[in-house]
Amino acid sequence: MITGELRSKIDSVWNAFWAGGIANPLEVIEQITYLLFMRGLDDVHTREERKANRFGKPMERVIFPNGNDPRGRPYSDLRWSVFKGFSPAEMFEVVAEHVFPFLREMAVDGSAHAEHMKGARFTIPTPALLVKVVDLLSDIPMDDRDTKGDLYEYMLAKIASAGQNGQFRTPRHIIQLMVELTKPTPNDTICDPAAGTGGFLVASGEFLRKNHQEIFRDEQLRRHFHEGMFHGYDFDSTMLRIGSMNMQLHGIEGGDIRYKDSLAEDHAGDTDAYSLILANPPFAGSLDYETTAKDLLKIVKTKKTELLFMALFLKLLKPGGRAAVIVPDGVLFGSSKAHKELRRMLVEDHKLDGIIKLPSGVFRPYAGVSTAIVLFTKTNSGGTDHVWFYDVQADGLSLDDKRQLLLPAEKFGARPEEELSEDQHGRNNLPDVLARWWEKDGAELKRERTEQSFCVPKVDIAEAGYDLSINRYKEVVHETVDHRRPQEIITELKALEAEIVDGLDELEAML
Repeated sequence: MITGELRSKIDSVWNAFWAGGIANPLEVIEQITYLLFMRGLDDVHTREERKANRFGKPMERVIFPNGNDPRGRPYSDLRWSVFKGFSPAEMFEVVAEHVFPFLREMAVDGSAHAEHMKGARFTIPTPALLVKVVDLLSDIPMDDRDTKGDLYEYMLAKIASAGQNGQFRTPRHIIQLMVELTKPTPNDTICDPAAGTGGFLVASGEFLRKNHQEIFRDEQLRRHFHEGMFHGYDFDSTMLRIGSMNMQLHGIEGGDIRYKDSLAEDHAGDTDAYSLILANPPFAGSLDYETTAKDLLKIVKTKKTELLFMALFLKLLKPGGRAAVIVPDGVLFGSSKAHKELRRMLVEDHKLDGIIKLPSGVFRPYAGVSTAIVLFTKTNSGGTDHVWFYDVQADGLSLDDKRQLLLPAEKFGARPEEELSEDQHGRNNLPDVLARWWEKDGAELKRERTEQSFCVPKVDIAEAGYDLSINRYKEVVHETVDHRRPQEIITELKALEAEIVDGLDELEAML
């Protein structure tokens, strides 16, 4: 948890970027990412120096060699711990003319993160702003994973509050819900084919740290966690840098974040490769057949990106692998041949586990489209007996463009710190979603279709043409009204008539 003081420092740096003419929040994050990477390299070099001195052996990994760089500056001047002590003008010159060329040219052990630095550009406009940013980052305890991770998350949240760039971020509490629904295990191999800032992968790592401490006591599991568990694709170089840094700062050392146009390139090396997919891919509309991966078109012949991504998930998952992915509602009830065939495949050829309808305001103010979380297991042999549905009506935030918290922070999210009352459930359904999900093969089978969650047998779904929209199966409770017998009403009306007549007679007598 970052302190109020650190938060205010970040805000002041952010404002300084804007005042300096950098109005794109992604560019702000990118510049900070480069500097964090430089500090991290210096930390690695320092650890190697200490280890070499302690054991009296040569350094195994040298980041900053002896001698000068190609531009004549000593490599030692490129170290964070050195240039942060320079005057503003000299620091600016060293970072712009030496550090950034060094970033572009280096390839630390061929690491994926170093690869993403090849396109690094220095755009901080003034020495004064550079000094301010370096001072801020120097105050962060980089050995504290929680602090540096929370710091980066706070900055990423600023992307979401700065206009259309929020499209890159799935709300963190929705990510948490999807991770909790799938419960990553130490042996999983996890992929997000539209990784963006790496939110799903980071949240999976945090879940494992909290629930599977054995990972860090077992060398094989630990190596898998850092080098083989996490995989993400994106075709935006800025997102690759940001996502890769986000994972590093959350303690995932060797995450595989790489360039890939998920829908355009064939997936020969990734077929049946992953045991868990978590994703909220962009749904941009349509692609041309000529630019679409042929192996996806073999699964479903369509130009629609939302269907192609579903085909991609099926392609990437290994048999027995599971997925929790966000789709626009049209996937659930679209009437085209491709829509129907994809839903038939999920139900008949694999195991469709659940459909969680989300409120249409979840992605506001960037989009008001209705979406749902689809949960399924790839089997290649069927297995769907029934499908569990949940109609989420409240996620803890207002469903307008402001998205304000509707209840105390400790009662927010899928795993709130405090239990919710019945009234508070009406403002945050997510804990109930989780509780009922784990009963989908038990108590939930007995729920009526008039309730917020219920199960539908596969035969009913097949008869409905594989329509997966919850409204197709949900039944509305009609309020019952006790109607009185007509004779009772007639008797009362006659009595009332007699009273009126008597009243008129009395009035006439008085006159």
